[in-house]
Amino acid sequence: MILLSSTGESLFQLLIVLFCFVVVLVLTYYTTRWIAGYQKSQSISRNLSVVETLKLTTNKYIQLIQAGKDTYYVIAIGKDEITVLGQLSGDELRELPTDKDQEIPTVKGDFSDLLHKFKDQLPKK
Repeated sequence: MILLSSTGESLFQLLIVLFCFVVVLVLTYYTTRWIAGYQKSQSISRNLSVVETLKLTTNKYIQLIQAGKDTYYVIAIGKDEITVLGQLSGDELRELPTDKDQEIPTVKGDFSDLLHKFKDQLPKK
């Protein structure tokens, strides 16, 4: 009888701990979403926006910034400095095709054919 009581008590404690864990997890999820939405709404600017970013190395980027309606700046961002590389107008920009515009090549055949071709390309031992 004492063993059954101890087991029931342990099971009850486990369920309480699991319930608390799930509650903390749900609260963390919704708090993080709320903070992200709040920060996003605070960072919206009507006159400045980042149009493109090109990562060169770990701490070095080139960004195209739109300032106003038709003025663009190309800037270089390093670890401790920001340098203006040039200024462009809207007419000087060109629209490049995106990955969505390009057709994705498809492979013809089934998997077993591709596997046999791959095996044939491997060096023989």
